[in-house]
Amino acid sequence: MGEVELAALLCAFLGGSQAETRHYFDSYEMKRHIRVDCETDGHVIEVGLDGTPSARDSVHQALFAAHLTGKEPVVVLIDRDGYVGRFEHEMRPVTKAAGVTYIRCAQDVIVRWAATSGLRGAPRDPRADDIPQAGNSAARCDLRPLAQDRTPRF
Repeated sequence: MGEVELAALLCAFLGGSQAETRHYFDSYEMKRHIRVDCETDGHVIEVGLDGTPSARDSVHQALFAAHLTGKEPVVVLIDRDGYVGRFEHEMRPVTKAAGVTYIRCAQDVIVRWAATSGLRGAPRDPRADDIPQAGNSAARCDLRPLAQDRTPRF
């Protein structure tokens, strides 16, 4: 499963979110745009994959999206191999220094949580979050910081 599919699954967990939103800006008299992997009322979320140097780009993308939207920048790095590799190791201090919320999320938890959504019952409110709140799933993919604060701070 690729980055786009995993980002869409993650985005579906967050009530009222939108995947692959576009934001336009002018540059040298040309209309340009960026795509945000997932956007909520208060967050712009970029998703990266472990083991790839392009994961570093997620920090830049989240910060620029925050600049355009006034929302809090977030990077979610997808852990596909079960250990903290080079780029995951770099991400924690870099995001902290840049003021970006960082979440490391295990791919198998994302896939399993999405596959079992029907067993939990559909939330009555379409803006309600469907994220792991406790147990091993929450420990391996802690999206609770995204659900707790929907107020832009950036």
